[in-house]
Order: sequence, then C-alpha cells, then structure tokens
Amino acid sequence: MMRFVLSRLITAIPTLFLVSLAVFTLIRLIPGDPVSLMLGDNVDEQAYAAMSQQLGLDRPIAMQFLIWLKALFSGDLGHSITTGEAVLPLVLHRFGISAQLVLVAVAISTVIAVPLGMVAAWRQNSSFDLSVVVGATMLMSIPTFWMGLMLLLYFGLNLSWLPVIGYVSPAEDFWAGLIYLIMPVAALVLHETGILVRMVRSSTLDVLRLDYVTHARAKGLTEGEVLRHHVLRNAFGPTWTLLGLILGNLLGGVAVVETVFTIPGLGRLIVESIYGRDYPLLQGCLLFVAITYVVVNLIVDLCYPIFDPRVKSV
Repeated sequence: MMRFVLSRLITAIPTLFLVSLAVFTLIRLIPGDPVSLMLGDNVDEQAYAAMSQQLGLDRPIAMQFLIWLKALFSGDLGHSITTGEAVLPLVLHRFGISAQLVLVAVAISTVIAVPLGMVAAWRQNSSFDLSVVVGATMLMSIPTFWMGLMLLLYFGLNLSWLPVIGYVSPAEDFWAGLIYLIMPVAALVLHETGILVRMVRSSTLDVLRLDYVTHARAKGLTEGEVLRHHVLRNAFGPTWTLLGLILGNLLGGVAVVETVFTIPGLGRLIVESIYGRDYPLLQGCLLFVAITYVVVNLIVDLCYPIFDPRVKSV
C-alpha cells in the first residue's frame, strides 16, 4: 500500500510542474500586448514601462517563468490589476464558495444515482429500467445553464418561492444561504445524476455477470444481500473514478451556473478576470483550477484500493 501511495505522489510532482508551465505558456499566447490591454491605448511610455516592470514582462520569457515559479513556492500569485487585492486569498475565498456548491451537489447526486442505477441494472429490460435510462439520458442531455434558467423562471419568477438574484453565505446566515443555494445545487444535481446513473447501471451490469455473484446466489443469499455485500463495492470503483473527474471539472467549470445564479464563486471570478483583462488574476485562477484537478484525481487514485484491493499490488 505504501509503495502505491508513494508512486502516485511522485507521479504528481512532474504533473504539477507541467501544469504550471502550461498555464504560464497559455497566458503568454493570448493575442495582444497585455500591458496595452490593461492600460488602454492612450498611455505614456513611462506608465507602460512601469507596468511591464511590475509584471516582469521586461525580462526574457525563460526568466519570467523562473521568477513566477519561485513566487509560487512562496505562495505569492501577485496582485489583481483591477482591485489591487492579493490573488491567492481572493482565489481561495471564491473557491470556498464554489466548493460548497459543488460538493453538496455531487454528494446528493451520488446518493440518488447509486441505488437508482443498481436497481435499474438488477431489473434490466424492465419498464423501471427503461424509465431510468430514458430519464438519465434526458437529464444529461440538458445543459446546466438551461436547467438553471428553467428553475429560475418557474420557481423564482412564476411561483416566487425562491430568490432570483443575490447570494448569502451560509456561514453568515445558514438558512438564508441554504435558500439561495437550492436552485444552483438542483441544476447541478439533475445534470450529474443523469451521468452517474448511467455509469452505475453499466458497471453493475458487468459485475452481475461475474461468477462469484452466481455463486453467492447459489448459496441462498437474497438479492438485497448480493447487491449490498457483493456487487456494490466492486461496481462502485468505476463510479468513484468518474466522481473524481466530475469534481475536478465542476470545481473549475461552474462559471455558467454561477453566472446564471449570480454566485460569486471561482468560475465567475475567472469570467470577470477575462473581461477585465486582469492577467495576474486570470493566471492565478487557471493555475489553482489545474492544481485542484490534479489533487482531486490524486485523492481518487489513493482511495481506489478501498474498492479494489488488487490495486495495492500495482
């Protein structure tokens, strides 16, 4: 087990380095001069030179990367051009808002999708199975922003049950914050449940065809015991991998949902930094999203032996 953990940790080091290099390079490949874009067209040479020196753009590209890499190790991602705030605390604050939205949505989706997918696989080709497959396909086919707009239109405007705009942190007012999170969480839950149900059903069907399941039934175990004790753990392995991918994608890709529901999360911060041509902030956001994705998948790899003990010997 320790060998497996060490191998995954060692593999993550070059991955994180390549991620930082990719983020640095992509920012530099954006068309246009970043200093001119941030200061505008009518700018004197002195202001231009001062901004270039502040951003380190007056040095060779290789030296810029080394200086930026050194700053990363000290936790310094620079300062936002538009607000003047330190990038790292700002990103961490916005990430906390996105994380509470994403983690709750994924947890609810998993609780719904796992039993639903397993029962659908157990009753394969029945009317219940057909209904689950059709419903899951429809849910995963509807974009989350459209789902969010329909929720806003019906529950916010037509029924006036939930607030249409604004955000309250649950840390400040738990019940008010919970009310503001209902619709964005529901939009994510509906979409992700469709994806997870199909994965759980597929993996459960594969496990149900294995010999040890037939042997368990021959021993006289009930179908409930077979599903709980012999099928769930083995069928959940592929779903756990998919959960890691979903978490990584959502933590950095909820910009649309956050924009629809005016939630000041990390995704919306990325959109604001793009519109504001705030390159230090955009660079910090992209790097944080990429590192989060790598860390989430690393955690998934380290937890995988819980579901498949054979991984320990790899």
